[in-house]
Amino acid sequence: MYARFFGLKREPFSIAPDPRYLYMSDRHREALAHLLYGVKGGGGFVLLTGEIGAGKTTVCRCFLEQIPPRCNVAYIFNPKLTVDELLKSICDEFRIPMQASIPGMATVKDYVDALNEFLLKTHSVGQNNVLIIDEAQNLSADVLEQLRLLTNLETNERKLLQIILIGQPELRTMLARPELEQMAQRVIARFHLDALSPKETTQYIRHRMAVAGMTRAFPFDANAIARIHELSRGIPRRINLLCDRALLGAYGNQRPNVDRTMVEKASQEVFGVAADGARLPWSRNKRWAVAGGGIAACVALLGVGTVAMDSRHGAPTAAAPNPAASATRLALAAPSASAAAPDHLAAASAPPAAIAKPAASAPAPAVSLATGVKSAIHSERDAWRELAPAWDLKLGDGDPCQLAGRAQVECFRSTSSNLALIRQLARPGIISVRDESDKTGFAVLTGLGTQTATLSTGGVTQTVSLATLASMWKGDYATFFRVPPGYVNKVVDAETGPMAEWLSAQLAKVDGAPQGGPLRPRVSAFQLAQGLKADGLAGPTTFMQLNRAMGIPEPRLSAER
Repeated sequence: MYARFFGLKREPFSIAPDPRYLYMSDRHREALAHLLYGVKGGGGFVLLTGEIGAGKTTVCRCFLEQIPPRCNVAYIFNPKLTVDELLKSICDEFRIPMQASIPGMATVKDYVDALNEFLLKTHSVGQNNVLIIDEAQNLSADVLEQLRLLTNLETNERKLLQIILIGQPELRTMLARPELEQMAQRVIARFHLDALSPKETTQYIRHRMAVAGMTRAFPFDANAIARIHELSRGIPRRINLLCDRALLGAYGNQRPNVDRTMVEKASQEVFGVAADGARLPWSRNKRWAVAGGGIAACVALLGVGTVAMDSRHGAPTAAAPNPAASATRLALAAPSASAAAPDHLAAASAPPAAIAKPAASAPAPAVSLATGVKSAIHSERDAWRELAPAWDLKLGDGDPCQLAGRAQVECFRSTSSNLALIRQLARPGIISVRDESDKTGFAVLTGLGTQTATLSTGGVTQTVSLATLASMWKGDYATFFRVPPGYVNKVVDAETGPMAEWLSAQLAKVDGAPQGGPLRPRVSAFQLAQGLKADGLAGPTTFMQLNRAMGIPEPRLSAER
């Protein structure tokens, strides 16, 4: 719509992953180098992660254009598959003919045998085989294990299948889970694609305008670009959305330049963020209520009758938002993949250090989550940062779990929790919830009573009934826990070593028995006493209960009196 007005041959800020527009910052070059290295390596896994919209898929498309000769590629872009469906998709992508041992009833063995034969034949003629899985954070544990088993197909010199996993930051957390340690050890290269710096944001915008054929003066002034970087957080896709809407607004007002004010109005339309950085109430009519915004201005310019124009009178009639109704809707982002759930834990007797004030003697009336939560936490990182003060953590930019690790605090996630389990854990944590339109996001659970739960979302505290919470909750739970020096976020199952010695000493303090003897039976006995699965392997939940038994100060859920 605005391309010719700004002297462009095409619109420069499409969110499609077009390799022509790929801005090769230093980190993008390094990401591409990791993918190319992985193809030439000895097989195994290559990991590329990054925030939503950071450019992972675009880098992958660029990689596909530079794929070495004699290399077969299978690309899976929808990984929400069962093991059978994944194997079938891989065979289809590699065009592997497959005959089921029982007609019409192909088994996992049938697919694996056909794939193994194909890999051996192609290897014998000097061909490599690469499997690329996008959005890999959506892979289930069963599918991840099957992928690991596929890398067992090998010769004496190398593995026959190279697997590239591309996904959001949660993918790294998934692979740090103890049960996936075998898979994590097969990652031969990994890279995390960070956001652009302010300088790179400027270069990125200029690059895309140039690729789009810009023949006139650059339309963005310095203040506008600085504000674009602030509002987009340096995420390329967010930059595209913001710049596209800002150019549309400038075109609608017949102005050749984009200033800071236009950027802020564009932000209101695409992100729901006001000029002061506050989130606007969720409203279906929000985009039409922005006076002077891009779409409304262009509608007025083109004379097209829409919901922002009263066709009977020919006058613009912006629909005013309804704060009372719209402020209560949940505007939430997609939840992350999480680790497997722990066993049930028994509540410990250590004195609680509650992070929220106890409820009054008469509990607050429960309200509907769909209409009672006035704001929402849009990303997992923001949820971790809201939870962090309870652990005396100050988390700046970057991965919250990595930053917490510097203070000897680890992140823990479970995907199959329930209220009974969380009540036993008795510590505040992050849960994902969904509203009535199935938009999902995050809330911090700070209190749990017999009939109600207390949630904190973006600084707003609400009390909801347990029945309402259960209907909106997706069953996942995440929290922090303190760890001793030398803990590396994995199960402790060795009988010797610094970590084993520390664990043995703490168990001796807790059970009063003399230190010594095989460690695993002692861990098993402690787990049994605490209501854990008595496998003798000291993982996160064992350390949580040990902290409680030792009186290590950790925050507790508030409860009704």
